[in-house]
Amino acid sequence: MLSSKNYSYKYAQKRVSLVLGMLAMLAFGCQNKEPKTDELQINLLTLDPGHFHAALVQKSMYKEISPIVHVYAPEGPEVEAYLKLIEKYNTRAEAPTTWQEKTYKGEDYLQKMLDEKKGNLVILAGNNQKKTEYIQKSVGAGINVLADKPMVIDVNGFGQLEKAFETAEKNKVVLYDIMTERYEITNMLQKELSLQSEIFGSLEKGTTENPAITKESVHHFFKLVSGAPLIRPQWYYDVNQEGNGLVDVTTHLVDMIQWECFSDQNIDYKTDVNMISAKRSATAISPSQFKLSTGAAEYPAFLKKDVKDSILNVYSNGEMNYTIKGVHAKVSVIWNFQAPAGAGDIHYSVMRGTKANLVIKQGAEQQYKPTLYIVPLKNNEAGYEASLKKAFEKVSKIYPGLALKSNKEGWEVVIPETYKVGHEAHFAEVTKKYLGYLKEKKLPEWEKNALLSKYYTTTKALEMAMKSK
Repeated sequence: MLSSKNYSYKYAQKRVSLVLGMLAMLAFGCQNKEPKTDELQINLLTLDPGHFHAALVQKSMYKEISPIVHVYAPEGPEVEAYLKLIEKYNTRAEAPTTWQEKTYKGEDYLQKMLDEKKGNLVILAGNNQKKTEYIQKSVGAGINVLADKPMVIDVNGFGQLEKAFETAEKNKVVLYDIMTERYEITNMLQKELSLQSEIFGSLEKGTTENPAITKESVHHFFKLVSGAPLIRPQWYYDVNQEGNGLVDVTTHLVDMIQWECFSDQNIDYKTDVNMISAKRSATAISPSQFKLSTGAAEYPAFLKKDVKDSILNVYSNGEMNYTIKGVHAKVSVIWNFQAPAGAGDIHYSVMRGTKANLVIKQGAEQQYKPTLYIVPLKNNEAGYEASLKKAFEKVSKIYPGLALKSNKEGWEVVIPETYKVGHEAHFAEVTKKYLGYLKEKKLPEWEKNALLSKYYTTTKALEMAMKSK
C-alpha cells in the first residue's frame, strides 16, 4: 500500500499535469481561434494608381491596416510616381510611415489582382474612364472599394454604378468615395453654424437667379504636392478619360451641398433632384504649359481632337443650376493652369438663411486662405448680436478656441491654426471614417443614397450641357 505521504505527492503531480494540459489546450485555442468580430483586419490593394490621391491615403498609418500593400499596375511613370511618394513618406524625418509595397507590373494587372486576391480593400485613384470597370469587378470579386472621385463620368457610368452597389450589397462589401472637403474646417463650421437657428435661422429656398446655396471652386493644373511639382499624366487633359469639369471637381461641391443641407436625410435622386440648366467651357493650354505639367514635348494622338492652332482646349469648366428637395443650388468650377504666387485652389461658398448668410471666401483679401463670415440680414430684429454670441458659445464648446471678430458686414469666425491641417491630411480622416463603415459592414442608408444622388446630379448636368451645345 502507498503511504499517505506518497499518495498525496502523486495526487498533486497528477493535478499539476492536468492543469498544465488544460493551459496548453487553452493557449493552442487562443492561437488558432478566429479574430473577434469587432476586430477589423485590412490587407490593402492599390490598383493602377494614376493619380497622386492614391498615395495620399497612405500618408498616414492605420492600426486596422497591414503595412504590406499589394500594388497592381501597368508599367509606366504613373506607378513609379506613386511608389516614389510612398518612399518619401517612409523616409521622412517626422512620423515616417512603414509601408511595404509588393508591386506587380504587367498588362494583365487587373486580372492578376482579381485572381490572387491578396487583399480585402482596394484603393482606386487614376484614369476615370477605367474606374467604373475597376469598381464593378472589384466588388464582384468580394473586395471592398475606396475610390477617389469621380466614380463615374457620364450617364452610362451612373447606371453601372447603381448595379455595382447592388453587387456590393449582395457580396457584403462596402463601396465608398473619398470626400475630403467634409473635413475642411470652414466647411465643417459652415454646416455647424447653419444648425444654430439663433444664428442662421432656416435655409432659404432661393431661386435660380439667387440660389439658397452656392459653391464655386477654382483649381489649377500645375501645383505642388507634398512639396514637389506635380507631374500630371497626359490623359489627365482628355475629358474622355478624366471627365468634363461638370463631373470632376463638382463631385465635391455637390457632395458638400447635400452634406451641409441634408445630412442624415435620405435623398432620392428620382424625385428630389431637378436639373434646371448646365453649361461647360474650355481652358486653353499652350504647348509649353503642357510640357511643364506632363513632361511631354508634344500632344499625344488622343488629344489632337481638342487642339486648334497648337492650343489645347480642355473642357474642364462648368456650371449647373438645380434644385434638391426644393432648394435652389448653384455649382461652378473653373480650372486655370497655375495659381498666382502665394495662392492655391480657391473655394467660395454661400448658404443663405432667414437670419444670416454664412459665407466662405478665399481671395487675396483673405491671403488665399479659406475664411468664414457670418453676415446678418439687414432686417434682423433687435438683439441679434446677443443671440448670436450666446449660440456661438455652443459651437465653441465643440471647437474650443473659436472666436468672433466684428467687421462692417457682420463677423469673421476666427479659427485657431490647429484646425487648419491642410488638404493632404484630410485623406486620413476620410479613411478613418470609411474604416468605421467597414467595421459596421455597411454604409448608412443616407450615405449610400447621397452618393448615388451626387453622381446622378453631376452626370445629368453633363448630359444637359452636351445637348445644349
